[in-house]
Amino acid sequence: MGPEFWLYFAVGFAAQLVDGALGMAYGVVTTTVLLANGVTPANASASVHAAKVFTGAASAISHIAHRNIDWRLLALLSAGGVIGGVAGTYILTSVDGDAIKPYVVGWLGLMGLVILYRAWKGARPKPFSWKSPLPLGLVGGFFDAVGGGGWGPVVTSTLLGTGADPRKAIGTTNAAEAFVAAAVSAAFLAALVSGHWDTDGLADHLWSVLGLIGGGVIAAPVAGWMTKVLPLRMLTWIVGLLVTGLAVWQAWVLFA
Repeated sequence: MGPEFWLYFAVGFAAQLVDGALGMAYGVVTTTVLLANGVTPANASASVHAAKVFTGAASAISHIAHRNIDWRLLALLSAGGVIGGVAGTYILTSVDGDAIKPYVVGWLGLMGLVILYRAWKGARPKPFSWKSPLPLGLVGGFFDAVGGGGWGPVVTSTLLGTGADPRKAIGTTNAAEAFVAAAVSAAFLAALVSGHWDTDGLADHLWSVLGLIGGGVIAAPVAGWMTKVLPLRMLTWIVGLLVTGLAVWQAWVLFA
């Protein structure tokens, strides 16, 4: 275990702490860091979703133990998220990494601005609303797979904006993410086995993935405690500034 493992262990730990407290940020932060280190969009998304299978399961267990789950909402979000995630994976593995990277960076930058907007408002925003959680999960799963992050910013923000109980919204969204991550990871594996996707050095990022998993799994049970001792608005500002700053830096590298 070299420096790479411990770097991503720290990233995964911090990202999962914030994700467990806010209902968003793990995928956005970890994907942005991987892209900033030269990982292709498809490999970054595959790596993050492989890690999310474990961190999401740990987070789901924690939220179930604290009774933060709405089971009907969980079923509908998960169903939509699985379908959207598989569709997004197919598109991501069908497009050249260099061609799609500017769009992925743009999406992550947008998510950073959404998070900053939440921090600035200091209240529950309402970017758009849905009458059914299933199409919401569909959209969230699609953008999560394509961008490597987006499930929380799309799903959690919308649930909170439409008046859902914050504790149930965050807990249920985190639990559903485990199912979405498993489906997306299976879709990446199927694309690899069928020859539809050329991993192009994915194995080189094994220690990065293991670091993300280790840090995230350890942080998941601590997130509830962190919610009590740190102001959520401050955390939201930190995450928003981090993601937006990294996205701007990546845009500068791509277009300068």
